[in-house]
Amino acid sequence: MEKLTTTEIEQRLVNIPGWKYTDNLIEKTFTFTNFKEAFAMMTRIAFECEAQNHHPDWSNVYKTVHIALNTHDAGGVTEKDFSLANAIEKIVTENK
Repeated sequence: MEKLTTTEIEQRLVNIPGWKYTDNLIEKTFTFTNFKEAFAMMTRIAFECEAQNHHPDWSNVYKTVHIALNTHDAGGVTEKDFSLANAIEKIVTENK
């Protein structure tokens, strides 16, 4: 998988609101109603990550989940990251 340029990344970010490009990765923080909802969403997302064989750097504090994506093998952000980011958005949107 080929690393995307900054311009390519910024063009793709227009289509997934709330995601930012910083420090060679794309990231977003999601806020849920409570810890249970946040953890349930992480579980749903984890199944998608496994299906795509692409695993985020993420953290959970109470009702927030922070997700950061990059493709370690490529040394930056690739289409693989945007595929997972879009899938995450779909999961979160459908389950709210």
